Order: sequence, then C-alpha cells, then structure tokens
Amino acid sequence: MIKNTQVILKSTPEGEPNVSNFAFTESDIPTLNDKQVLCKTLYLSLDPYMRSQIAGRHISGSIKPGDVLHGETVSEVIESLDEHYKVGDKVRCMGGWQKYSLHSAKDLNKISEHINPSSYALSVLGMPGLTAYAGLVWQAKPKAGDVVVISAATGAVGSMAGQLAKIYGCKVIGIAGSDAKCAYAKEQLGYDECINRGTEDLASRLDELCPKGVDIYFDLVGGEILNTVSARLAIGARIILCGLMAEYNQKERIGGPPPGFWIRSRAKIYGLVVYDFEHRRQEFIDVCLPLINNGSLKTREDIAQGIAAAPEAFCRLMKGANMGKALVKVS
Repeated sequence: MIKNTQVILKSTPEGEPNVSNFAFTESDIPTLNDKQVLCKTLYLSLDPYMRSQIAGRHISGSIKPGDVLHGETVSEVIESLDEHYKVGDKVRCMGGWQKYSLHSAKDLNKISEHINPSSYALSVLGMPGLTAYAGLVWQAKPKAGDVVVISAATGAVGSMAGQLAKIYGCKVIGIAGSDAKCAYAKEQLGYDECINRGTEDLASRLDELCPKGVDIYFDLVGGEILNTVSARLAIGARIILCGLMAEYNQKERIGGPPPGFWIRSRAKIYGLVVYDFEHRRQEFIDVCLPLINNGSLKTREDIAQGIAAAPEAFCRLMKGANMGKALVKVS
C-alpha cells in the first residue's frame, strides 16, 4: 500500500509563519471510485494567498489546525478510472501539500506538451502569469509612454507584469526589498528603474522618477506603499489591486488611501481576482508562450526540493526572501 506524506497546519501562526506551525503526517491512499484519478505530485506552488487562507479570510476558503494545506500542483496521473486521463498524463490540479492526491476527473486540467518544463504551468504560464496578464493587459490597458509602477517587482506576478509593460512600450518603475532584487529587475527583467523600499525614500524617488505622475499602479502589497503611490497618480490613472503582502501576517487590516487621491486623478480602480479570468487562460497562454520561447519573457523559479522542504520554503516566501516563483519539487 502506497503511503501518502502530507503537510498539515499544526497551529495558526501569530504574525509571520514559522516551520513549527506545520507538521507531517502519513495516510493510506484511498481506493478509486467511478471517474476518479490518482495523481502523484511533481511540483507544488507556494503563494502568498495561502497565508490569508490560514488567517481565515481568503475567498477560496480557510485552513484550520489539522487540515492539509491547499495548493495548486503539477501532477502525474498514476491510476485512472476515467477514459480522458491515462497513466503518465501531466495535469494541473489542486493537489495540496502532499505527495499524492485523488480527484474527480472534472477537477483536472491537462498540461500541453508545449509547456516545457511543466513547472511553467504554475509560474509564468500559470496563475501568476495569468494574474499579471489579466491585470495589466485586460484591465489596465497600457499604452506606449504610460508610466507603470509595480510593487513586489521581482515576484512571480510582478516580474511578469513588468516585462509585459515594457513590451507595450511603457516606462516601468519597480519597487523591491533589496539591492539584489532591484539589480535583477533592471538587468534581467528590463525595468527602467527599481526602488529599494528598505533603503530609499519611496516618496521622493517616485517624485524624481515619475514627475508627471503614475499612469498605472500594479499593487501587490497594499499598506503604506499603496498610500504613497496613490498620492502621485496622473489624471486617468488605473490601479490594479491584486495583493496584500503588507498585511497577510497581520491580525488587523491596514487602512487604505484617502479617496481624494483617486477622485482628483479620476482614477479607475480594479479589484483583480484571477479566478474571474480562468475562462481566458488559453488565450493568455497562446499570446505568452511564443514570447517565452523567443526569450522576450523571462522567468525565474525558486524551487525547494522535497515535500519536507515546503514549510521552510513557505516561511521564506512570507519573509520576502524568495527570488521569483516559489515552488517545491515534490517528486
């Protein structure tokens, strides 16, 4: 009998999560029923929204002590009772933090053989890539010459959004948390400038770099950075509200910008929930896959090895210590 190693939430963290908040357990693989498919996890995606699930305030559900952590995976079919899936197929699914997962066939999505490596289905051609494309291209509608500011500039979503903005002919300013990340943003991702939020004065640097204001702000952080950028919007600005990294580890919500900032700039504010664009995923892939293949879009994956590494890798992510898309290579 195959044993399944799973990662469960041991205790709800106070503030930043610690490896002691997680535990490992083993369970038997259940017997398949009609139309079910058994999958072996190849790659597990780690994402900041998981901290919001642990806090019990994410739209996708909550995680309580004793629960297996949720998460999207690239998995391989190892047993199938559905004619549409055969052994060896690679699929994208909500496999969770575990070595094996059992699914109804309707909950699986085959991964095209053109997506290589298959981990890209969780990164540049997965949810982060779709998030960046939907927010920047479909919601903000960039024009050549627009000034675009992106917080968390080198993360999985930010790095994609920044590169897309450059492709559209925009001036792109990143905000990141270290000199190394700022250097990567400029030298590898093509950002025009990148501000180190830890060592530079964000307000004065934005005044210097964006003298006529910010046309598009892709917000992945919230908190004070959102306030600071909102005070410097151009007329007709578009703001994409996408992430809340500044408060995921906090008990209390952080107050937002005064509405007057948005009113005076006649800004359009978009709340971005990537699930709303799932039906357009293939459209996004069809556009971006050739750009990846010809080198126009670059990606970086921060891959931990083995399911046992998942808690530590997640804690690194929530400290902002990762570089690129956080993944775990499970098998």
